[in-house]
Amino acid sequence: MIRLLDLMFALFGLVFGLPVLLLLVVIGLFDTGSPVFFQQRVGRNKRPFTLVKFRTMKRDTASVASHLASAGSITKFGHFLRRTKLDELPQLWNVLKGEMSLVGPRPCLFNQEELIAERDSRGVLKARPGITGLAQINDIDMSTPCLLAETDAKMLASLNLKNYFRYIVQTVLGKGAGDRVKD
Repeated sequence: MIRLLDLMFALFGLVFGLPVLLLLVVIGLFDTGSPVFFQQRVGRNKRPFTLVKFRTMKRDTASVASHLASAGSITKFGHFLRRTKLDELPQLWNVLKGEMSLVGPRPCLFNQEELIAERDSRGVLKARPGITGLAQINDIDMSTPCLLAETDAKMLASLNLKNYFRYIVQTVLGKGAGDRVKD
């Protein structure tokens, strides 16, 4: 049932959100010259997949977890995208392709070995990664790998339709600050 909802919402979001997506691409072209970026992430069962996202950092920023990146690497438009969570919209394509779900553990980078090990030991990597979830609405990010993996496991163990909608609604309403960036 959740996969069917993912497909319906992703398709709906991409079709009806197309004008917004195109506007953000145009603004992003002026901001960084390259508004969309593609990055290898850890997917279900540790399989790699290519995450699609709006660029919020300067093009020459190293490919590291957000909490390891410098705050100075985020552009002004990038701050807006992160604050409004609009940088996540292109991931609806990943949801449509079956690589992600709307709700699930946020996909990490392959160089985040501690987080991968913590998630693997708790069975979290057996699930499809998601755009949002329990950790995101509670401001738990990848800077605390053990707590994040515990929270992801707790979310997956209690994931039902009610919680699925709750996490989505709370994210849309602005609960959670997104990934932390060092100052």
